[in-house]
Amino acid sequence: MPIEKTLLEATLVFLVRAGRVLLARKTRHIGEGRWNGYGGGIEEGESLEQCAIRECQQESGVEIDPADLKKVAEVTFHNIKTDGKKFSCLVHVFITECWTGEPKESEEMATPTWFPFDLLPTQEMMPADSVWMPLILSGKKIIGEAYYGPFQKTLLKPVVITEVSSFD
Repeated sequence: MPIEKTLLEATLVFLVRAGRVLLARKTRHIGEGRWNGYGGGIEEGESLEQCAIRECQQESGVEIDPADLKKVAEVTFHNIKTDGKKFSCLVHVFITECWTGEPKESEEMATPTWFPFDLLPTQEMMPADSVWMPLILSGKKIIGEAYYGPFQKTLLKPVVITEVSSFD
């Protein structure tokens, strides 16, 4: 049985180029077996950008300059564990079109694959992703909220999205 990880704040990075986004299959934790971008929890003393860069490097092998990260979303995922306990995780989402190195498979992320923005594998992604990802890939900035049941497999209510001009 998968471990129910509790994460309260995290980053997520999508590598994009020429109308395509790079996704990889998560091999463990939240979203195991599903297509996703690169990211994870923020370590003590780490900025959002430092976390995004570190996680992307660990999971894909690419190097990103902080100046090339563009914040596009803040999505709060409200979660219920199998024991009924609740927790929320605020995920800071970034996009970059510029990096050094060739993305490769890692222990956490398998089979990196490019998908056209209009042909995302939504049935094999986290359930809320099909709602908010097309918006950020089209250039919008958003704040969102999603409510998940155990293991983040089902949405308990519709995803709420607000378009914003900045994250100040």
